[in-house]
Amino acid sequence: MKDKGKLEQPEALTFETGSNRWTSFEAWPPRANVTQRNLYFGANGQLSYVPPPTAAPPQFDSYVSDPAHPVPYRQRPIEPTYNPADQGGSRWSTWLLEDQRFVENRSDVLTWETEPLTQDTAIAGDIVAHLFASTSGTDSDWVVKLIDVYPESYPKDPKMTGYELMIADEILRGRFRRSFTRPEPIPANQVIEYTIDLHTNDHAFLKDHRIMVQVQSTWFPLYDRNPQEFVPNIFLARDSDYVATVQRIFRSSRYPSHVTIPVLTR
Repeated sequence: MKDKGKLEQPEALTFETGSNRWTSFEAWPPRANVTQRNLYFGANGQLSYVPPPTAAPPQFDSYVSDPAHPVPYRQRPIEPTYNPADQGGSRWSTWLLEDQRFVENRSDVLTWETEPLTQDTAIAGDIVAHLFASTSGTDSDWVVKLIDVYPESYPKDPKMTGYELMIADEILRGRFRRSFTRPEPIPANQVIEYTIDLHTNDHAFLKDHRIMVQVQSTWFPLYDRNPQEFVPNIFLARDSDYVATVQRIFRSSRYPSHVTIPVLTR
C-alpha cells in the first residue's frame, strides 16, 4: 500500500516448477549457489554426470531423418490451431505440456535418461546442449528437449504416472551454426559441435523422477521441414531437394555430447 512501510523485492522472483514454490535470487540467471554440471550421453540410452571413458573408441547413436515422415510436435491427430470448441477444440495452447512418450519409441528420436534421482535436483539459470553430431546430408535441423520423467508409480496423481514433461527445448538449423545472416552448408559425414541454448528455467526434478534428453531432426509442423540438402533458399526447395539422411550423435571422450544444467546448491 502506498506510503505504508518499505517494499523489499528481490532482483528476481521466480516460480520453481516441479516443487511449485516461489524462489528469489539476487540476479537472473543466478550467480551464487549454482554449479554448472554436465549430463553426458552414454551407451544404452544412459544419461549421467560421468564423462565417457577415455579409452573407449569413438561411439555414437544414429537414426535416419526423413523429411517425408517428420516427427510431429504433438500427438496426432493434430487439430487446426484455432479449431472451434464445437469441432473438438485444439490442444495448441497446451502443446508444451504434451507427454513426450508419444515419440519416445520412434526410430528417428534418440533418448537418454538418468537413473531415478536419489534426491531433489533443482536447476536455475541457463541450460545449454552441446551436440557432437554428423549428417550424411549438407543441412540439418537439431532439436533438443530436456524432460522430467515422473515415476512409474505415482499414487498421489495416477494420471501422471510415467509422464514425460518437457522442461526446456530448442531447435538449431545447421546452416546457421556460425551465423544467422550467412548460412553455409554442413560438411557431410563430419563431426561438428553444435551449441544449442535451451534458455533459462527454474525447475526442480524431484526425488525418484528421472532426467531425460531427447534429440531429433524434425518437429513438424511447428518448424518447416529442412530438405537436408543445402539449398540457397529453403522456401524455394524442390521436391527432389528433400532427402533422407543418416544422423549420428557422438558420445565418446573425444566427442562428449552433453547438456549443461545449472544445479542449485542450497
